[in-house]
Amino acid sequence: MLKSLRIQNFALIDHVELSFNSGYTVITGETGSGKSILLGALNLILGERADFSVIGPISDKAVVEADFELGLYHLEEYFTENDLDYSSQTFIRREININGKSRAFINDTPVSLTILKELTSHLVNIHSQYNTLELKSKEYQLDIVDTLANLNVTRNEFSKKYKILNDKRNKLELLKQNLSKSLQQSDYNKFQLEELEILNLDQTNFEQIEIDLKKAENSESIITALNSIAEIIGGDNKVADQIRALLSSLDRIKNVDENINNLYERINSVAIELIDISAEANNSIDSFEVNPGKIEALTESMNRFLHVLKKHNLQNQEDLVHFRNNLETDLLDSEETQNQINKLEIEWDLLNNELNKEAITLHNEREKAVQSISTELQKSLEELKLPQTKLEFKLSLKDEMNQFGKTDVNILFSANVGIEAIPIEKAASGGELSRVMLALQKMISERKLLPTVLFDEIDTGVSGDVAQKIGLLLQKMGNHFQLIAISHLPQVAAKAQHHMKVEKSILGDRTISKVRILTKNEQVEEIARLMSGEQITDAAIETAKALMN
Repeated sequence: MLKSLRIQNFALIDHVELSFNSGYTVITGETGSGKSILLGALNLILGERADFSVIGPISDKAVVEADFELGLYHLEEYFTENDLDYSSQTFIRREININGKSRAFINDTPVSLTILKELTSHLVNIHSQYNTLELKSKEYQLDIVDTLANLNVTRNEFSKKYKILNDKRNKLELLKQNLSKSLQQSDYNKFQLEELEILNLDQTNFEQIEIDLKKAENSESIITALNSIAEIIGGDNKVADQIRALLSSLDRIKNVDENINNLYERINSVAIELIDISAEANNSIDSFEVNPGKIEALTESMNRFLHVLKKHNLQNQEDLVHFRNNLETDLLDSEETQNQINKLEIEWDLLNNELNKEAITLHNEREKAVQSISTELQKSLEELKLPQTKLEFKLSLKDEMNQFGKTDVNILFSANVGIEAIPIEKAASGGELSRVMLALQKMISERKLLPTVLFDEIDTGVSGDVAQKIGLLLQKMGNHFQLIAISHLPQVAAKAQHHMKVEKSILGDRTISKVRILTKNEQVEEIARLMSGEQITDAAIETAKALMN
């Protein structure tokens, strides 16, 4: 339960420290005194988004810290799962800075708002006038049924599976969109691939073909050049013979003079090289032939290659191989995508069938529970001066399934005997809705075993004897769990075991709010003020005492 709340530099509150007890605590104060500020501070602890405009003027940040006693609520596993240090006395702190930063801590460990929200959902339930309007929501009505029927665990498991089903459906749609786009290109891609396969890129070297083509196209010139080499060196002119004769003449005197010897060696090297050149030229002539058929074949192959290269705006054979591989991958991807779709469709069908069966089972469990829920609720409504009121949960099985199953719910309401029950969102007045909601919250709080429940003006729209009944019911609820109520009705405040008052005052040029814990005598005066206004009469004092007793 909530043990204490410390608020610093938050809206009109400079600093306040409040201690809370078990049982029923009421918070009162004049309109605009700052009761909503307390609620806003507590909402920060519960993980709500920060409104940085609430940072007060005395510092660059606002701080709210709460101390909870967790010993009886079996939350050790939650702390372990989220790497938090568990303590039966747990401190939760929120800090919001003027620079737009917000931080949350559990036992001095920084946490996300998601983790904070999940933890505090087990600790505090705040019910406000807004929640009364929620009673008109079909989703909220079904949540009430599941909570009162103790089906929340079953429904949560169903919702997890439904999310998996929904994720599979979304993935299927995306895969089908991708496949559709791929198939639109597949015929053209196949044509391009066939065109590339004709080139036989892995077995053909088009760089070599280009070289061979140039040789074939210039074969006549090459043969003529080779013949000229062979003729000049080894033909009638006998260049090689003349050099050999020269070497013979030099051989006789090469050892006489070193310079002559050097010239001899150089000329001898030339002679050897020329003879080798002549022999190679003769041998090479046989490898060249004028072959128009070969030239035509090489030209056709090269033209086909260059055409495809230009068509795809690529530079070389390596680029074409890469392009072809991508086309093959795309076609394989399409096949793989189709296989994934087939597999996913089977999985979706199986899970969808399974969930449809579970949804029907869940619906049947709800139907079994609603009669006893209505009976129990009727007793609470009689305590709240609605003896003729009939509240009925009408359930029907829908064709379509959602994350909560296939149940359609209608809470039917009739305030008077002989009046046909109609949907509550069309029938109940504000005061009736508040009492219906209070009765439901009593049952919900008992089943959820929440440590702390806070009602924000649950008594709106009622007065007199009805207010007295609400006060008695809140007092009774306070015997089972910690209950805090913000109220403006004396009959509701009078039944509280503990009383806090929010007051607004002027300090210098500023308005500030403070919260005081009232003594019994001060509580009597506050209840009298709620009845008679600022001028507290003796009669009001006596009436207040009577209400409290």
